[in-house]
Amino acid sequence: MKSRSDAFLKEAEKKLKIAKDEMFKPAEDIVSYSVCKNSQFAIENFLKGYLTKKEVNLQPNETISSLYDKCITIDENFRTIDMNAIGCKNHAIDSRYCSEINSVSGCFDTADNIDTYFRKNKIV
Repeated sequence: MKSRSDAFLKEAEKKLKIAKDEMFKPAEDIVSYSVCKNSQFAIENFLKGYLTKKEVNLQPNETISSLYDKCITIDENFRTIDMNAIGCKNHAIDSRYCSEINSVSGCFDTADNIDTYFRKNKIV
């Protein structure tokens, strides 16, 4: 189980780095879709990594919201991570929520906040 958890967490860190590199390009060069997709995948993988580390069984069609709710049942402090900026949290990850720069920025900030929370609490 540990290696599966580590794989999720490594993938999350990789996707967050890709999003971060894209986000800090000059404004005219930013591909918002890339920031959004990579941020979404980072969030999903961070949460899956945490849950598999805690030996929680995951269902095939988990949403970011369902993963987040499972994390809260294990650690109430997950509530400090604001998930409201993620428009796609109740749906399978797809492209329909990735066009507006505000949602892209919010999704990136959420992924970055989860990364910070995990590092602060020595989860990664």
